Amino acid sequence: MIPSLTHIAIKTYSFNREEKLKSRKMIETLFREGKAFSIFPWRVIYMPASLTTDKFPVQAGFSVSARKFPHAVDRNRIKRLGRETYRLQKQVLYDALLANSRQMAVFFIYVDKKIPDFASLQPKFSVILEKLAREAGRKEQP
Repeated sequence: MIPSLTHIAIKTYSFNREEKLKSRKMIETLFREGKAFSIFPWRVIYMPASLTTDKFPVQAGFSVSARKFPHAVDRNRIKRLGRETYRLQKQVLYDALLANSRQMAVFFIYVDKKIPDFASLQPKFSVILEKLAREAGRKEQP
């Protein structure tokens, strides 16, 4: 007999439509009321939020300055690298949020002036996600 899959912790390496931060209202609220920190080359804006889906504890968005990268090809490449790095390492943040029954909205803004390579982004994202996981575990203060 096959054990039920609901009892087995499965790592998912997807970045589904429901995980993407697309709501204009949520993004405006995030920029207005969210907390921020920088770990070069990313500026991270985050806040606890009640998301539209209960399936995923985080919704994430990515942005690159058109002023620093006038060619859309370069902006899309950087966003693609950021999403891929996030997709592979997001489990740390997911575990922390699920353990505390919380949800979070996060926005990543690329602030460097040169196109990164994938290998240089991975250690930076692990630091970012660990910091967000620590914030998720922290009790909210009134």
